[in-house]
Amino acid sequence: MTISKSELSSLPEPPGGKGLPFIGETIAFFTDPKFSQKRLAKYGKVYKTSIFDSSTVMMVGAELRDYTFDIASNLFIGTDGGSQTPIGKNFEAWCAGLFSIPISLPWNRFGKALKARKQLLKGLEKIIIKRQQQGNPGEDALGLLIQAEDEEGNSLTLEELKDQVLLLLFAGHETLTSAIASFCLLTAQHPEVLDKLRAEQDRLDIKGTPSLEALKQMTYLEQVIKEVMRLIPPVGGGFRSAIETFEFKGYRIPKGWMVQYQIAQTHKDEEIYPESDRFDPERFNPENPADKQASFGYIPFGGGLRECIGKEFARLEMRLFAAKMLQNYVWELLPDQNLELITVPTPHPRDGLKIAFRER
Repeated sequence: MTISKSELSSLPEPPGGKGLPFIGETIAFFTDPKFSQKRLAKYGKVYKTSIFDSSTVMMVGAELRDYTFDIASNLFIGTDGGSQTPIGKNFEAWCAGLFSIPISLPWNRFGKALKARKQLLKGLEKIIIKRQQQGNPGEDALGLLIQAEDEEGNSLTLEELKDQVLLLLFAGHETLTSAIASFCLLTAQHPEVLDKLRAEQDRLDIKGTPSLEALKQMTYLEQVIKEVMRLIPPVGGGFRSAIETFEFKGYRIPKGWMVQYQIAQTHKDEEIYPESDRFDPERFNPENPADKQASFGYIPFGGGLRECIGKEFARLEMRLFAAKMLQNYVWELLPDQNLELITVPTPHPRDGLKIAFRER
């Protein structure tokens, strides 16, 4: 939803207290393990406080996820506020059961996910047919897919269009949300990296939204994002079907077998990434980047002909999001949270991710 400047200025600040002069609520923030829970109970999911004499707003909820889905649905199918539509709701239900035990019952996650997917595809089908009937299908991703033809002049079928849009939405929302959260987590855990990122932004001194040319100059940001995606890839692996019998490491893999390629384990190859469990953006220094040392040694988006169709969109949005945050905010992890990574459907801390943001 867009809002005018006059409407924005008339909105109230979030509820909350500022604490003592100069120090605000800094002491309670660092010493009270229930700091967040108390204020959530009193003020709700958005509240203000003061940390180190800086006004700070705390935000809890799924809206960082809504942000990415809203952008993805707008760019791919031209739908504003997609997270609040039936497509957005069905998409969330589908994702929730996407990697659950494949036993379909009306009350379990997998059964609910199948039902949600059916409704999701129905909604996408209506949008696609309406676009196909228009004289101009549009210039977003769906419009381009509708107009696409192969060398023989064949267009994508309705079923193929639905599958491609669904894939784009997943790549542009679920996996991207995970990657952005991992970026915030790992940089907060490594303040020396965060300092170098901010120094790069200060040196470039970019005002407003960075251009593509400006993004190319953010070489250290690119290194950090690559290392984030290496250490915590949004998707741990993928499945393919062997279309012919082939040999791999001395073994015969029969035609028709399912083959899983493991992204997370590939990224832990000690020959390519020494001390692979360590977060080290210097691995991707432009002078000798690790991802160029072995073919398919770095595959956060898969590889080959079936590489993720949303790769460049995800890379662009992640760099823009990170750059804007670095320009305007500082952040740190809230205490008393479980940061153990849960990998299904995509990697995320067990308690979500609780981070305090404040303006620079």
